[in-house]
Amino acid sequence: MSNPAAKINSNVARPIAVIVQQGKILDFIDGLTQRIETPEEYVRQEIAKSLVREYQYAKAEIAVEFTLAVGSRKPRADLVIFAPGEPHKQDRARLIVECKSQKTKSSDRSDGVGQLQSYMAACPNVQYGMWTNGLERFCFKRVESNGDISFDEIPDILTKGRSEDDIERPRFDQLKAASSDALLFAFRRCHNYIAGNQGLQKPEAFWELLKIIFCKIHDERSSNEVEFFATSKERHSLNGQIKARKRIGDLFSEVKAEYKTIFKENDEIDLNGEVLSYIVSQLQMYSLLESDVDVKGRAYEEIVGSNLRGDRGEFFTPRNICQMAVYMLDPGERDLVMDPACGTGGFLITAMNHVIEKVRLAEIEKWGGNLERAETAIRARIHKFAQNYIVGTDLNPNLVKAAKMNMVMNNDGSGGLYQANALHSPARWEDTLRNRHILGTIDLLFTNPPFGSKIPIDDPAILEMYDLGHQWSYDASLDSWSIQEAVQKSQPPEILFIERCIKLLKPGTGRCAVVLPDGILGSPGLGYVRDWILRQTKVLASIDLHADTFQPHVSVQTSVLVLQRKSAEEVAIEKAAGKLNDYQVFMAVANHIGHDKRGNVTYVRDRQGHEIVEEIDEQAIEYVDGQKIIKQQRTLKKVVDDNTLQIAQAFRAWLSEQD
Repeated sequence: MSNPAAKINSNVARPIAVIVQQGKILDFIDGLTQRIETPEEYVRQEIAKSLVREYQYAKAEIAVEFTLAVGSRKPRADLVIFAPGEPHKQDRARLIVECKSQKTKSSDRSDGVGQLQSYMAACPNVQYGMWTNGLERFCFKRVESNGDISFDEIPDILTKGRSEDDIERPRFDQLKAASSDALLFAFRRCHNYIAGNQGLQKPEAFWELLKIIFCKIHDERSSNEVEFFATSKERHSLNGQIKARKRIGDLFSEVKAEYKTIFKENDEIDLNGEVLSYIVSQLQMYSLLESDVDVKGRAYEEIVGSNLRGDRGEFFTPRNICQMAVYMLDPGERDLVMDPACGTGGFLITAMNHVIEKVRLAEIEKWGGNLERAETAIRARIHKFAQNYIVGTDLNPNLVKAAKMNMVMNNDGSGGLYQANALHSPARWEDTLRNRHILGTIDLLFTNPPFGSKIPIDDPAILEMYDLGHQWSYDASLDSWSIQEAVQKSQPPEILFIERCIKLLKPGTGRCAVVLPDGILGSPGLGYVRDWILRQTKVLASIDLHADTFQPHVSVQTSVLVLQRKSAEEVAIEKAAGKLNDYQVFMAVANHIGHDKRGNVTYVRDRQGHEIVEEIDEQAIEYVDGQKIIKQQRTLKKVVDDNTLQIAQAFRAWLSEQD
């Protein structure tokens, strides 16, 4: 079998790039200033993006590091917003935002909320302000009475052109689609607030936050007007907290009725009124359903990863690896897609969003850009795909629950997820999964199975079901392996998963992308595994992953193996011929995976070590006179040092040449 390495063309035409000096970050507002990249600057840049993309302020209305006169001092406020067309003068300022690093606490004497309030007091026309360190966030309204200035805490600052009533109880057309890490900040803030103020351990706090997020999404999907809200007055009075609890409690009752496989009938939101109303106030301004897929993914994965990472070998597949595998196999809306070790659903959600984007583009083109008519058709097609063409299983019930939540946040498909041991006989699966008769029916399968010698499969009842659960003998004179009647004492789960994945696929056409430890591909003692793979499948591709791919959580050498199941006829013909057919295999090395061993994002640099920034076009959803429109916006982004998408593109081109 010949294995020529496919050449990947890295000389793709790029837009005009800007060189950013090492240790600097390009200012989002003016697009020119290079600022020192510090934790505080990261928070400021993300909040600046949020002010423009989510709060709809124009960049020209925002001043960065604006000098104020506060008594005899001349401090610089992080972000100051002015009315459209107004000169940038202190007496014309309308809103001030102060951003700090996570180390700075809101109670800090010099840099806490008191600093923001002193700035607000020094600007006669400033009515609103925000203080945040990425974890804590406080919004204030300035109140003047009898010459005295005080500050009332409010749930949020005003979106441009909106009123205070809109903050307290927003309408659905006023909810903001998150397009920056402000949503990540909000999830962190809520999780930490529950842990710190309800006396819960962080994993317990996570499950309470999950319940509230479910209520938020259910409200967006099912209510005629927004019920997921808590006003400032409600937050600060016992009677108000009771009202807010009643509203959210009613939503949760509806959630339990709709998602009976996730929540039990006697489940309740175990948070006191003060904590619950605070959490609601921090999330009520967002539209989670409309928020950017990548933004939601980052926010959710961080909060899940810090609470559900277990000791059974389960760790989460990086999103760029999920995207690479999905793009390589290119699922369509009539492909039955499965992950038998789905974890929190990374592969399945990536596949679902890949199909959704195809559907969205097709319908928008079909309806000539009429979003309202297109979205009706889009929703129907997405619902059908999500409900009927997504299947996932995992042994860990908590991971399944988290995966279902992830699915619900990404247009649903949670009904196709099951708590089950994929290695068991289907007879041991729950009725709803067993009745789907999925063995031999899957079109595309993506998985990163649990692997390692610390979690062996030693149940003879399971081992005897699998060819690879048996012992094998090698005949050196014939250079061949033969299966024996005796079973192994134990097998690492990834070996049995290989066989189960292949048997799940549709014979002749079913394809899979599986993350496997490199030992399977090269260890002399596992030659029988490779022999079985070659006899049962056609190896389409082998992608060698960088050693840091799963860092900072675990260091392991892995590859993505892309296989297509042979038909029974193909297997029989090769067996009768006594040899395997020869064919080409696509091979590549993913030696740039977008982060280092500490998990920090890595960027493309020039020869002097300076980071490169590109100007790109992005789509943003906005509302004009209550109507949703899609706007094109140009933005500058650093170029992440990641060649996984290039590999996927090269594979697709190579594959088209083979057909």
